[in-house]
Amino acid sequence: MDIVPFVDLAAHHAPVRDQIQAAVFNVVMHGKYILGPEVEAFEKGFAHMVGAKYAIGVSTGLDALRLALEAAGVKAGDEVIVPGNTFIATALAVSALGAVPVLVDCDPVTYNIDANLIRPVITKRTKAIVPVHLYGQAADMDAVMAIAAEFNLRVIEDACQSHGTRYKGKGCGAIGDLGCFSFYPGKNLGGMGDGGLVTTNDDALATAVRQRRSYGEAKKYHHIEKGLNARLDTMQAAILNVKLPRLEASNAGRRRAAHVYAEGLAGIPNVVAPAMPADELAHIYHLYVIRTPRRDELQAFLSTKGIQSGIHYPIPIHKQPAYAELASSGDRLPVTTKIADEIVSLPMFPELTDAQIARVCAAVAEFHRA
Repeated sequence: MDIVPFVDLAAHHAPVRDQIQAAVFNVVMHGKYILGPEVEAFEKGFAHMVGAKYAIGVSTGLDALRLALEAAGVKAGDEVIVPGNTFIATALAVSALGAVPVLVDCDPVTYNIDANLIRPVITKRTKAIVPVHLYGQAADMDAVMAIAAEFNLRVIEDACQSHGTRYKGKGCGAIGDLGCFSFYPGKNLGGMGDGGLVTTNDDALATAVRQRRSYGEAKKYHHIEKGLNARLDTMQAAILNVKLPRLEASNAGRRRAAHVYAEGLAGIPNVVAPAMPADELAHIYHLYVIRTPRRDELQAFLSTKGIQSGIHYPIPIHKQPAYAELASSGDRLPVTTKIADEIVSLPMFPELTDAQIARVCAAVAEFHRA
């Protein structure tokens, strides 16, 4: 039985395999393995794509979030507002600084942070808001930015799933004070290992992130502050330089697949497909997430049909053992708690064929007829 993979990185890299090999070989030969010229070239290219003044390559998406929060002045004891419905890294970055993540419920349609619920949790200790552009869909940035301005809060965009997403013409990651990206291999723009990046339009914030990513150095052996070793690897930057020019076409391929899914899933009972934003550029479909009340049974059925799937994310932050202290937050997270038992991510990648999507939709329909 042919498998419909959840992600097919081999197919995705096939058209640029020779270019990637040449780029990697060039790094091997020039020997500048730490902050080599490929890193600066990628930073400039990515900043241009997002529409930000600066882009600073770092080691991971988690480190991007941590460095951005620290540059924004978040310290131990501060509170940072984050969505309850997100990958745990969003909260971990806050905790790494000794600050407290304050969880806010998600919108039941977009699954992004519900901006209407932010004001009630703001206190004198609140320092920043971290909206997440989850699954590749832009959060309600006008509302978030208005609240931040009202209470003098920093905004750090978690754009780790939204490479190329636009919000009212602006690139996600260039709207708040800082933006954070991950280049984990399965991302819309992924490397062949870990990588991350911070964007900003602020000179001082850019300098703070750049210094902190490399031992707090203003220049070699001149340490201005206590920093990290969190630099983007030259080899990963070389690979990303090859892939960056293809990002727009890649995202267009995901949008095409999302439209085919929407048609194929229409009318199937007990299936809620993702909302299609009026502005198509506001969603790049890093993930294609549906909801169904019999999620676990559906996943098992899809597996028997040779169809891979995932769950993003099966255990909310407030139910994770690592965040036992946030368990009481569940009282104000009813939507997050409910959808965690219903969401399932269907196969999604630019090279996904109409025939493969039709096969997935047929299997979903068959399951719900049983």
